[in-house]
Amino acid sequence: MKRVQFSSPYLPYVFLAPQLAVIVIFFYWPSVQAIQSSFYLEDPFGFGSTFVGLSNYADAFASAEYGRIARFTVVFTGLVTFFSLSLGLLLAVKADAVIRGNAAYKTLLISVYTIAPPVAGLIGMMFFDQHIGPFVKIAAFFGWEMKVGLNYVDTAFAMVVVAVWKQIPYNFIFFLSGLQSVPVSVREAAAIDCRSGFRRFWTVVLPLLAPTAFFLLVINITYSLFDTFGIIDVMVKDKAANNPITLVYKVYMDGFRGNDIGGSSAQSVILMVVVFVLTILQFRFIERRVHYT
Repeated sequence: MKRVQFSSPYLPYVFLAPQLAVIVIFFYWPSVQAIQSSFYLEDPFGFGSTFVGLSNYADAFASAEYGRIARFTVVFTGLVTFFSLSLGLLLAVKADAVIRGNAAYKTLLISVYTIAPPVAGLIGMMFFDQHIGPFVKIAAFFGWEMKVGLNYVDTAFAMVVVAVWKQIPYNFIFFLSGLQSVPVSVREAAAIDCRSGFRRFWTVVLPLLAPTAFFLLVINITYSLFDTFGIIDVMVKDKAANNPITLVYKVYMDGFRGNDIGGSSAQSVILMVVVFVLTILQFRFIERRVHYT
């Protein structure tokens, strides 16, 4: 492999400087500020702050509301991640088998990814609208009086459906690329050894997709925890007290609506630690089962 030579030893750092500046300014600096603010009780108008130590963290852990939101966040993240990966993989397998019209089929599936999360939430609210929503009418046909925005369970169901729908194209793209990278010779050999299509996929194709699946697992968990904020913000309609919300949305509600800067900072630090620990566990235990070829 040919190594790239620079005329000056400082030139690579010049090229890296813009990206490093973005990371420091928009990621590391806000993180440091959040950690610092979490130890203070700050005046909402910015006139001063009082050091309170770990009181903000203690208040968060002692709050029954925070515990309820944390449990919902776990369930929401698990459901969105599972169904997004499963449906994305299923559609990728079907698209990989399409011979005629495959370009149009793939384009229709990928096009949803271009929709921004708030727009996806707005479209979801239209589908779940009590008066014109087709999903509400279908549910009514089976005796389910769906009231999204008013009923806790109905709103949670709608949030999961919209979040999964928004993320499926992303998983579809990567799974389809992984399937198309499987050598034809491997597929032919598997077809000779095993007549069952499901068994061939489970024992031959799926292990080859393990690196892609592991990458998407991390991405989907991150998406469920953070990138669904726009969807939730549209679907709860500023009525968070009566509707399910996730931890990241509670940080927003307490910080920007309730002006509790210290409390919301402590919650953001807790969420940051949880994601950090979860990422370490994923790479330490799950990646051991992933074989890169």
